[in-house]
Amino acid sequence: MTTVFWIIIFILVLDFALERYLEYLNTTRWSDQLPEEVKGIYDEKKYRRQQEYSKTNHRFSRLTSLLSFLLILLMLFGHGFALVHKAALHITGNPTMVALIFFGVLFLTAELLSIPFGLYQTFIIEERFGFNKITGPVYMFDKIKGLILGVFVGGGLLALIIFIYYRTGPDFWLYAWLVIGVFSVFMAMFYSTLIVPLFNKQTPLEEGELKEAINNFASKVGFKLENIYVIDGSKRSTKANAYFAGLGHKKRIVLYDTLIKDMEVDELVAVLAHEIGHYKKKHIILSLVLGILQIGFMLYLFSAFVGSPALSQALGVSKPNFHIGAVAFGILYTPISTLIGIGMNLLSRRNEFAADAFAAKHYDGEVLATALKKLSVKNLSNLRPHPAYVFVHYSHPPLLQRLEALRKLSRLK
Repeated sequence: MTTVFWIIIFILVLDFALERYLEYLNTTRWSDQLPEEVKGIYDEKKYRRQQEYSKTNHRFSRLTSLLSFLLILLMLFGHGFALVHKAALHITGNPTMVALIFFGVLFLTAELLSIPFGLYQTFIIEERFGFNKITGPVYMFDKIKGLILGVFVGGGLLALIIFIYYRTGPDFWLYAWLVIGVFSVFMAMFYSTLIVPLFNKQTPLEEGELKEAINNFASKVGFKLENIYVIDGSKRSTKANAYFAGLGHKKRIVLYDTLIKDMEVDELVAVLAHEIGHYKKKHIILSLVLGILQIGFMLYLFSAFVGSPALSQALGVSKPNFHIGAVAFGILYTPISTLIGIGMNLLSRRNEFAADAFAAKHYDGEVLATALKKLSVKNLSNLRPHPAYVFVHYSHPPLLQRLEALRKLSRLK
């Protein structure tokens, strides 16, 4: 139990304590009475249901987080990572294969352990609050497809990175950064056309009033839009959403069928105006570039420390190697990752306000406000999260802040 080992334990305990404290702060905002600021959005009955949904998810999250925390402590104090490493060495002496077996065992074990919790979340909690629409066979088939993708896509990318590490030495981070950067751009362009169809059916939006209204708005703001798709989200959940996918000529707007069902045409156009605002203001490209830069920074630090005997020894392995160093570094990197995450969330919230302003300027802020209210009530969103929790975790501003910003824009007109 070296100094690095105790630093790892300290970081894990500190991170766990911080997350539980932030969750506790959120609980201080719970109320049995309808708060004044959410009147006109929630009625008494719906608000009590939202509060119960938050409390149920909080209790479940507290349990799963505690079990995960205890499990990783058990792995560290019981030299579990070293045991998996030794088992892999008994199978092969090839360092790349040892690393793949090591990560494969951890991945599959984590997936198996998560199954009962995933089932409870979906078929008990989501079912209880009227969100779940997925059947048992579809759920398990999704799990199997996810595992296959994880093994072949994730495992293939990981194998390439490990191969690069053992072949390139000090310049490893540059080559790995190039590979991951290219992969990130590829997935940004083709995720919706290659991965999504494995789980959901996407069909072109039918001709009619909605498509005509969307095309008219896109033409008005000089946005070339050829691909508008509807996804069968109702196959799995009643929750509604819309998102922008792809880059360049591969870009497309995807609407959940649940969203189309619950909103009027003008409200749907307002939601899409917000999404188009992200594209027009280069938010999507900026997020992709910043994400790739973050990966480069992380890989640079990783390449500097992964070969340190101190990292491997902290996890009970005497000889430095890629996979043990990766686990130790991943934990040590947590404080930096948290700070970067806070910065990215701050930027993301600012971009959300900017996209709202674009929709208000070029379409209708009041209609967008109505649509946002409907989305929040439909999804039982927490309208009164604690500011500290928002600061650390929220990529989107809370609804009340967005509505206030839209009201200010309306008064300025």
